[in-house]
Parts: sequence; structure tokens; C-alpha cells
Amino acid sequence: MLTPLAALTLAAAPPPASVAVAFDREGRVETRVVEGMADRDAGWMLTADDPARIASISKLVVALGVMRLVEAGALDLDRDVSDYLGWRLRAPGHPDTPVTLAQLLGHRAGLTDAVDYALPLGTDLEAVLRDPRAWDLARPPGGDFAYANLNYPVVAAVIEAATGERFDRAMARLVFSPLTLDACFNWTTCSDAAVARAVVLYGADGGVQRDDLKGRRPACPVVPAADGSCDLSTYRLGRHGAGFSPQGGLRISANGLARIGVMLLRRGDGFLTPDSLARLEAMAPVHPASGEGTGGFFCEYGLAMHSTGGPALAGPACRDDLFGDGRLRLGHSGDAYGLRSGLWFDLERGQGIAYFTTQVPEGEKGERSAYSAAEERLVDAALRRTADASPLASPATAH
Repeated sequence: MLTPLAALTLAAAPPPASVAVAFDREGRVETRVVEGMADRDAGWMLTADDPARIASISKLVVALGVMRLVEAGALDLDRDVSDYLGWRLRAPGHPDTPVTLAQLLGHRAGLTDAVDYALPLGTDLEAVLRDPRAWDLARPPGGDFAYANLNYPVVAAVIEAATGERFDRAMARLVFSPLTLDACFNWTTCSDAAVARAVVLYGADGGVQRDDLKGRRPACPVVPAADGSCDLSTYRLGRHGAGFSPQGGLRISANGLARIGVMLLRRGDGFLTPDSLARLEAMAPVHPASGEGTGGFFCEYGLAMHSTGGPALAGPACRDDLFGDGRLRLGHSGDAYGLRSGLWFDLERGQGIAYFTTQVPEGEKGERSAYSAAEERLVDAALRRTADASPLASPATAH
């Protein structure tokens, strides 16, 4: 419960920026909700084409890049990642158990976030992962689910080692260019026009949290080195991985997310094969006491994808039905710097929704689910407007 002072602060803060976009298998995209300001100082109202730091939906997009490399024969989901990295990755106490991409993408590699995963430039990932605190000794690789952002710098390092490209550039080649998305990690490969329309992330108190760019790319797109320097020529492929925030640093618009959603509904649409999508979507139950599974948020998780709603895990321990209609949707959620986000698709109906909303108080929960009240209100408004409107009739408008 909010204190009286906190409630007064929230009441005085300007309204949040919120957008929800509906899409379907036919490729139609339609904005259902858009409100608030993308940048208060500049006086810009939010649009569905404005890019925001979309948080953990980034993980799903990273997995799309991984699967492109798997289909090209450059990576194998079930191979020891040490073979790609060129250095030995092992969990303490499990020296004979390999760590695989499937385990990393599915949060079953035994890693934790007990060490900082936002690594300064010049930090060596191998040295970080020798720290026993980086591992949950009770969960060996291939064991129980435990959500940990640290998995994704390792995935990014594997991508770099396999491609010889810096992670942000590899993602541009593997994902953004083929899908014609003006999207990027940490602003490096986005167009100048996208940078100029960056959504400033404000916290619950209205203060700036991230991306107050003033129309300019950040001077340093990574965490600076310990001495404050930012010489990207010192970035070592396959030895850092965290520099461009693979766990949450994707900048993309709601319409851009919808374009990804259309591809997923169309079962790859020439970008990936249906078999690759089936591997990502193969859900495994999450024990209620496991990491963020506590409270019923993650009830099942595949590879960089989880579900919301559906009858399979219905019960008091599972509170993942964001939409409150009992329908199974697949996708991924996001939560960072006051922003909550989601990309969800209903394969049976051939429909989906992409959204984000800002200024959400830390730890806020909804009335019917473990998602935030702000998200419940946003998806309810989007679904009401979908029901009230004629069927989606306009072609996809993501730019």
C-alpha cells in the first residue's frame, strides 16, 4: 500500500505514456490506445511509431537472432557453449555438466543475478562467471527454472563468438534488417529519426529514468570502463556480452513489436521455420517457488518466451492471466525503469497485442493477476476498443 506522501507524489505526476497496438495473422495493425507524452520537455505526444527501451521483450528478440543462426548451422541449441566461446563455462560443483544455449535462453542454466550483469567496458565475462555468487548451487545446468538476466550476456557473447560481429550489429543484420525494423540495442544502429523520437522513460514520481536523449545518441552506448572511458575499440567479442544490454536494452516501437507479432502468427513468414518457433514455444512448467515464479507470474516458460492465461496451469498458485479471459497467449513481458510492456499472440484466434506503459510503481500488482494494475487497465481498454470497432481493416503500418 502506498504511503500518503507517495500517493500525493503519484497524483501530482503527469500522466504516463501508454500505447497498445492490435495485430492479426493477415498483417493488419491498428492502434487501440495511445496517450501521454513521449518527451515532456520537447512537448511530443506519444505515437505508436516511437521507440522505447522495451525491457525483457528484448530476450525474445535475441532468441530470434539465435534461431536464425541455428537455421544457418552456425549454432546448436544443445551444444556446450564453451565450444563457441573458446573458454570453459562451468557451474561450481558441476564441472562435468555443459551449459547450453537452450538452458540459457530458458533460464535453466543455474545462473543468478546475485552479481551485477551490467558490466563496465573492459570487464571479462569469464572472470565474472568464475564468481560462485553468479550461480545458484542448488540448481545445476538443465535443472529448475530461475529467472536471471545474466543468462543473456552469455548468449550475446556466444552470438559474437559465432559471427565475429559485435552483438548490436549482429542483431541488426540477423533480425532488424530482414524484418525492416527501425530498432536497435542501446541506440547504436537505429536511424537518426528513431533517435529523435525516443520515448523518455519516467518513473512513478515523474522523474526521468532513462533515454532523455535530447535528440542525440548517447555519448557512450555501454557502461563506461572503470576509469570512465568509453573506447569501443577495446570491446572484445565473445568476452563481454553485456555491453549492449541483451537482457533488456532493445529500443523498438509498439508498431515494430506488432511486426514481430505478425511474423510469429504467420509461423515464421520466411524469416524462421515453424520448427524453430515450435522450439521457442515449447513450454515447461515453473515451480511456484522458483525465482519470479513466486506469486504466480511465470507459470511456464519456453526459450525466451512464456505464456499468459490458458487452462493448463489454472489454479491459485498461477496468477498469469493478464487478460482475464482464460485464453492462452504466448510472448514475453517487460519490466524496468518504470515501464511495463508485453508482446502477446493468440495462435488459435490469429490475433495479438503489443503494448507498453510508463510510470508504473515498483512492485505494483493488479486485481486479477500478478501483472501490474496499469497493464490490466491498458489491455482492458485495448480489448474494449477492439470489440467496439470494426474488424481490423487497415494494412500493417509499422515503419
